[in-house]
Amino acid sequence: MGFVLDGLEAEDYDRNYRDSALVRRIGTYFRPHTRTMAIVAGMVALGTLAETIIPVIISRGIDALAGNPATQLALALGGAVLVLGSLGWFFNFIRQTLAARVVGNVVLKLREDAFAAVIERDMSFYDRFSSGKIVSRVTSDTQDFSNVVTLTIDLISQFLLVLIITIVLFTINVSLALLVLAVTPVVFAAALSFRRIARWSTQRGQRATAEVNAAIQETVSGIAVAKSFRQEAAIYDDFRKTNALAYRVRLLRGLVLNTIFPTLDIISGVVTTLVVYYGGRRVLGGTLTSGEWYLFVQTLNIFLYPLTSIASFWSQFQQGLSASERVFALIDAEPRVVQTDAVALPRLRGEIAFEHVSFSYGDPSKQNDQAGEGTIAHATDIDDHHSSFVLRGFDLHIRPGETLAIVGHTGAGKSSLARLITRFYEFQGGRILIDGRDIRTLSLAQYRGQLGLVPQVPFLFSGSVAENIRYGRPNASDADVAQAAHKLGGGEWIDDLPRGLETDVGERGARLSLGQRQLVALARVLLQDPSIFILDEATASIDPFTEAQIQEGLDMIMRQRTSIIIAHRLSTVRAADRIIVMQAGRIIEQGSHDELLARGGHYAELYNAYFRHQSLEYIEQVGAFGHERAPAR
Repeated sequence: MGFVLDGLEAEDYDRNYRDSALVRRIGTYFRPHTRTMAIVAGMVALGTLAETIIPVIISRGIDALAGNPATQLALALGGAVLVLGSLGWFFNFIRQTLAARVVGNVVLKLREDAFAAVIERDMSFYDRFSSGKIVSRVTSDTQDFSNVVTLTIDLISQFLLVLIITIVLFTINVSLALLVLAVTPVVFAAALSFRRIARWSTQRGQRATAEVNAAIQETVSGIAVAKSFRQEAAIYDDFRKTNALAYRVRLLRGLVLNTIFPTLDIISGVVTTLVVYYGGRRVLGGTLTSGEWYLFVQTLNIFLYPLTSIASFWSQFQQGLSASERVFALIDAEPRVVQTDAVALPRLRGEIAFEHVSFSYGDPSKQNDQAGEGTIAHATDIDDHHSSFVLRGFDLHIRPGETLAIVGHTGAGKSSLARLITRFYEFQGGRILIDGRDIRTLSLAQYRGQLGLVPQVPFLFSGSVAENIRYGRPNASDADVAQAAHKLGGGEWIDDLPRGLETDVGERGARLSLGQRQLVALARVLLQDPSIFILDEATASIDPFTEAQIQEGLDMIMRQRTSIIIAHRLSTVRAADRIIVMQAGRIIEQGSHDELLARGGHYAELYNAYFRHQSLEYIEQVGAFGHERAPAR
């Protein structure tokens, strides 16, 4: 069956939980709703009594009318059936209403827990796992989990129904009741035989849904690239393959689950046939009245449905269990960034020290199984690229208030330093000290509250420009937001926006130019007023006027605070107090711009390759056709 399920492997953080562990954990979500569940159980009991009494009354009425066919008796019989039917409907309505509320509340809580786990995961988690599949666990799998809640409530109802009807069957005829109960283990054995294959097929079905969600999200996120390279047909073909895989898997799951009830119905039909045959002979023999025989057959029909529902419960329950297993695996995923303490922080001075730090984007250690809760489903070996160390035995000291520029070729380790300072990733050796304190002992929320980060491609959330500037300080007033925005270029860039600060930025800031997005991100940091500022400058070309506004904002932000700049602009490099040149995770040169140029080393090579064309001196030497002029003699 591999051709059906190819490409549906588990994620590294998936776990195989025992059914008992899952049921206990699911029970914790029900616990706050115990009172409501008790009322639901009461409504089930009352509704079951009303439903069970109806055939009893009809049975007694048949026997009574056989000897005295009076109209008043028939009307009384009909009235009693009508009243009991109405009561049964009312009790069922209350049960369904309360049960729906419990389902909604439980799924709401589980989805909140799953989303909280998504927020808590460190950045390395998102490097390794598809965001579309993560979204599927928070949305689709939590919705499938509602089946667990619904089935559990129904199970309580069916148990009560079977218990009451069993008592009724024994009051009618003991021998026939024993015959029915003798077949009960056969029904359960047949249903439980589907349990393992049902769990297996539902797991694959949920993974297939995650694959479809991931494909859609990736396509929507990269639609501009696909269109620019005219690859719409290619990505459509890829989606068709993924969708066809999901279709095959869900078809298989449907066949498995839909085979359960027909099998149980066949067994129920055999039981009914036996009861009709033996009961009919008793009526002919005079040992059983027609009313009693009718009552038994009717009660048997009521009895067999909840019995088969209970028997098939565990197989159907597997869909909810496998969904909850995937959600719990997301919640329980082992974090890599672990704080050993949560020391409260005053205003930071901004001193940063790397002491013999070793860092790899891979995870050299293996996750441990959690006893009693679950085990890792499988783990893939980290490839050589990701498991190799980006930094090894790295040392660096950044003074409070210093502006440090970091330059080097791609892959030198520049961005890794910024990611470690922000505590987005865990380092594997050495120490990082912030104002003399180990970074792993700090209150992460308070520490990051004093960091200002502007990434290479600034991310803006849907909403207005003002809302995005206020993101770092939600309680900031409109006046504070406007003041921060007007510090950049005198606020002239705001005049270019259709509605000023109330302009909607669109999804991911798509309605703004890259330069405008950078200005919003810088205004956000200005409003935040961090102790440490980290900038990964964008490499994309922007117009000179916007660049001047950005540089003005940078000068303002870097004033009187520690600044780490991954530099791509000559103006930023020159303004730095110190420049470090990195190569293969090591510092090979450091000093001021003039000092490094005078040495004629690696920095001088980088300057000639990347920065020299940005200088006025170089521009003056370039002719109208872009050829460098020969130096004057």
